[in-house]
Amino acid sequence: MSESEKTFVLHGVEQNFRVDGRSRSDVRPIVLETDVVSHASGSCHLRLANTDILVGIKAELEKPLPNHPDRGRIEFSVDCSANATPAFEGRGGDDLAADISRILSSSYECPDVLNLEPLCILPGKHCWILYVDILVLEVGGNLYDAVSMAVKSALYSTKIPVVSVTAIDGGEPELELSSDPFSHTRLKVDKAPLLVTMVRIGNYCVVDSTPEEEGCGSASLLVAVTPAGKITTTKKVGGGAFQITSIKSAEQQAVKIGQLVNAKLMEKLKQEENLGATKQKIGFL
Repeated sequence: MSESEKTFVLHGVEQNFRVDGRSRSDVRPIVLETDVVSHASGSCHLRLANTDILVGIKAELEKPLPNHPDRGRIEFSVDCSANATPAFEGRGGDDLAADISRILSSSYECPDVLNLEPLCILPGKHCWILYVDILVLEVGGNLYDAVSMAVKSALYSTKIPVVSVTAIDGGEPELELSSDPFSHTRLKVDKAPLLVTMVRIGNYCVVDSTPEEEGCGSASLLVAVTPAGKITTTKKVGGGAFQITSIKSAEQQAVKIGQLVNAKLMEKLKQEENLGATKQKIGFL
């Protein structure tokens, strides 16, 4: 961007009237569809402006971790398509993918946001592990927030098969999967967090930033916010700095935005679920 373009964006943010007509706290509408990957336990295809995310979740039976023998676990894997943006050509997206995976793991690390105990079948022996595979198809700004919304939507749609312990032969339990395809359990994601990225441009912070606004930002603050307004993790991105008072102000604004987006997202997911078999399948075409 030229200096004149950056000045134009900066002045718009100062006047609370951004280039696309939004205020500093406005979020663009999202379009999402769940259950788009037939062989996955849960999936979601989400689009936020030009940012395009696909999430697939696979549930597999494994042994619990020694430090958490009575609960399952969740693991995140991110892949940035080379076609998403020219910066991802070659191995350009590897660092960003690793960073997204770390911030998601940190956001869901708190046991209060996602109860993993129902994923345990036999303590210390068998549990469900949820592999969350995230594919970044296109980058059009506000990537972290879009990924977190797609992950929460995919977790909401995840169906875990019912498993029963039928008998014990030679001291080893025998697990039996239910033969009923409609017999499954669901995760409660009502407390799961969303990421809210506060991009500092001049003396103000904006949410749901465009690529042009991200190019003008001096630093960003990533805040993971639960529907109850609890912050589970915070991280600064970029070379600029935040003062202590600026961090507190940005976190307060992020909590308000996070609670609002959480409520709208859950409302959208429940509306889609209520459609049942009448839901129109769109996919990628």
